[in-house]
Amino acid sequence: MVSGVLGRCAALVLPLALAAGCATARNYEDPAAPIYRGGSAALRAPGQTLRVVTFNLQWGRAVDQAAELLKHAGPLRDADLIVLQEMDRSGTERLAQALGYEYVYVPSALHPVPQQDFGVALLSPWPLEDGRKLLLPHHNLFRKLRRSAAVATLRSPLGPVRVYGIHFESPAAALSHVRRDQARAVLADAEGWSGLALVAGDFNGRGGPRELTKAGFGWPTESIGSTAGPFAFDHIVARGLCAAGPAAAGVAAKTPASDHKPVWALLAPCVDTIARGAATAVPPTAPARSGSHPASRSAS
Repeated sequence: MVSGVLGRCAALVLPLALAAGCATARNYEDPAAPIYRGGSAALRAPGQTLRVVTFNLQWGRAVDQAAELLKHAGPLRDADLIVLQEMDRSGTERLAQALGYEYVYVPSALHPVPQQDFGVALLSPWPLEDGRKLLLPHHNLFRKLRRSAAVATLRSPLGPVRVYGIHFESPAAALSHVRRDQARAVLADAEGWSGLALVAGDFNGRGGPRELTKAGFGWPTESIGSTAGPFAFDHIVARGLCAAGPAAAGVAAKTPASDHKPVWALLAPCVDTIARGAATAVPPTAPARSGSHPASRSAS
């Protein structure tokens, strides 16, 4: 049972960590900074689905390998949104440049182990607007690191999508209620957004996705299997977007670039979302507003 394994792991790590006297992180707890944006949206022909990839790229080191992996033919290629964890600014910029994507990068802290910034990045060939930081509750038991989510509005071919890139606290450094609280913080932030919404990243367990499903989010990656050793840590959950088919989510093959496997999902508007949209659609006789389609925006 996963919870039993996690409990035993925490029981082993706790005395070792306390004995070692872990160095602490330098947190960035200003909600307004630092936040980095850059790259360019190389718009392509719009489709009827949204391909989402999440990847914990261990310490953000193997950027070149990750770029090749994300460009290789297969389910990771031509993603409409890539969510990366354990990134620093330079690695995010390099990867966005290699793919020809825009990015929003939010570091949580200067991490004492790699001695570099540690945070979450959003990458997309579509515009990422209103990029901001969402401070999450609680601190790591040992490193005292406080995590933040990267938030933006993705101007996708399906319309605007509020996206949250997350990396919740690890099981070895916090009890499960911490990750549930972090999921609730994301939910509280998303309450003011009535449209399509998506949360992706390293949840470090299944408690976070479960909290989101209680609030009406779907969980297309629920049954994909392990993503980090024997654990299913990495997931994609969405509101108003559902799996585009019976095999529209999965885990990519293990890569030397990280101790996590990349996870992907192919999403489309849920049936009830389409029905609601049809009920409120502008009549065909109404004139269309120029430039209203997301694909009409020029790359910046």
